[in-house]
Amino acid sequence: MSPEYLVAIDNGTQSVRVLVFDVHGNEVAKSKIELNAYVSNQPGWAEQDAYYYWQKLCEAFQALWAQGTVRPEQIRGVSLTTQRYTMINLDAEFQPLRPAIVWMDQRRAMLEKPVGGFWGLAIKVLGLTPLINDLRSKARDNWLQQFEPDVWAQTRYYVNLSAYLTYRLCGQLRDSCASIVGYLPYDYKRQCWAKKGDLKWRLLAATADMMPELVKPGEQLGVITESAHQQTGLPMALPMIAAASDKACEVLGAGGTDPHIGCLSYGTTATISTNTQRYIETIPFIPPYSSAIPDQYNTEMMVYRGFWMVSWFKQEFAHYEQRQAKEQGIATEQLFDDLLNQVPAGSMGLMMQPYWSPGVRQPGPEGKGAFIGFGDVHKRAHVYRAILEGLAYELRQGKETIEQRSGLRMTHLRVSGGGSQSDAAMQLTADIFAMPAERPHTYETSGLGAAINCAVGLGIYPDYSTACGAMTRIGDVFYPHRATVQLYDRLYREVYTKMYRRLQPLYRRIRDITGYPSAD
Repeated sequence: MSPEYLVAIDNGTQSVRVLVFDVHGNEVAKSKIELNAYVSNQPGWAEQDAYYYWQKLCEAFQALWAQGTVRPEQIRGVSLTTQRYTMINLDAEFQPLRPAIVWMDQRRAMLEKPVGGFWGLAIKVLGLTPLINDLRSKARDNWLQQFEPDVWAQTRYYVNLSAYLTYRLCGQLRDSCASIVGYLPYDYKRQCWAKKGDLKWRLLAATADMMPELVKPGEQLGVITESAHQQTGLPMALPMIAAASDKACEVLGAGGTDPHIGCLSYGTTATISTNTQRYIETIPFIPPYSSAIPDQYNTEMMVYRGFWMVSWFKQEFAHYEQRQAKEQGIATEQLFDDLLNQVPAGSMGLMMQPYWSPGVRQPGPEGKGAFIGFGDVHKRAHVYRAILEGLAYELRQGKETIEQRSGLRMTHLRVSGGGSQSDAAMQLTADIFAMPAERPHTYETSGLGAAINCAVGLGIYPDYSTACGAMTRIGDVFYPHRATVQLYDRLYREVYTKMYRRLQPLYRRIRDITGYPSAD
């Protein structure tokens, strides 16, 4: 009997991957197509042609079938996970009206007047004006209504990338509730669109009839249409099962079903998350996101441009490694462990604060990136190690915040995403967190999480506990080194945790003088 497989589509920021898993969570085949993350026509803008995502996905499928490892008739179901809050305007014929606004975009709507009436008074009394103004200015629909009114007037549907690709695959404008992240009229506690009288409808330009229908993870979104079959090679009428956003799927794919398991994601955005059945606001008034497990939540702390910094370092400082990698036919990042190992723990006093994205919500909108401790001994290897150490320090701070708010202690640390492929980065993580760093058996945990959603939705497993037990497992484990733990602990507590407070006034002065980042 021919084996049956599950297909997971993972449309990330820098690549789209089509992954084939068996029912035991083993990766059987994979196709990866690199993406141009975004086009920037103005400072701070990040856009991409919506059709480009579909075109590259079709290319990934054609490359998959060309490998000959699996055949379309062996596929039992398909699920989709994507980058979060990349928004697309569709007309009445479901055609994109303008380029997608990618999640890294920094444009802001202008606040013409405060919220009035009862809601305005309540916002003022509760001290929520900065939070509400942040939401109103960062919401892309508000910007579109204000600066592209003709486009907004033609917009019939306003959807995430996940809903757009779902429509292209199965002809249904549906999305998983666990894919809804961002400045949208979504009720994170009830995990559905906000009720008619909810304040969000007053704060945002989008209307209820613009929103896609939501289903829970593991429920069927539709089936593959004839058009999608012709372009992707997937079998017609193949079930498409709802999964979740990439970060939510990573938690599930790492086996993070228990709130005591901390899940690190070393991706373009670096995060630390836990899965919980309780609604817990890690930062007051900022909701937890919907979990890939129905009716559950992910507490999350993020570094907005996390391992994007590694891409920045590669582009600006790693020309030698790029040449070597090209000659050897390998990825440049595979040579970066040599850089890490050239430098002792602590980078000889060089420390990095990773607030590289302007207008960050946490710790504050004036936050900027910083290196301190430079000396004449420091070379580019020290810079690279300091980048990874800074990311780990910030994520450790996130861990402590989650533990404080939830009252639960993390006893396990799972590390996934592209950055987890580095043994040196894994060891660094274990030492900074002072606990074993566990690498799942595949770093493609986002795709695996989507495959788990598919497996449960198809009835292969009766529930998520059983599915995770069968499809996830621990690979390598990196144990902390005592002497290094002591060094990192002092640097973290005596220096890193004090950096932002000391630098914050200077960041504000920089913003006031230069106007960057914007203070609105």
